[in-house]
Amino acid sequence: MGKSKSFEIQGKLHKVFPSENKSRILQVREFVIELENGQYSQLIKFQLTQDRCDLIDAYSEGEEIQVSFDLRGREWDGKYFINLNAWRLNRPSSTEKTGSPKPAVQDEVLSTSDNEETFAQSFDDLPF
Repeated sequence: MGKSKSFEIQGKLHKVFPSENKSRILQVREFVIELENGQYSQLIKFQLTQDRCDLIDAYSEGEEIQVSFDLRGREWDGKYFINLNAWRLNRPSSTEKTGSPKPAVQDEVLSTSDNEETFAQSFDDLPF
């Protein structure tokens, strides 16, 4: 299995949900960002896991947010599921909207270690 590719997207924080304990050892927190797409907005749901669940507390609904994430997919009982697994959140700089280059700025980063990756992958067979 190859390494997963990371993605980045920016939008307005639309909704933040409370943390949930999916099992005795797995904590998940979901949030939704809104992307302006012409006449129709797109609402995209992401999840934070474990010690990353509190990262969203630094942001308010309606605020612009930049999300770094990877894709997580799995099969359970003949059905296929995909999660957008957020691992870093940033506030976009004002220069980003003008098209000027922006320095690499991040509010808070938690590195992904091999142990965390193995831990997260062990839940790939769960139906959520």
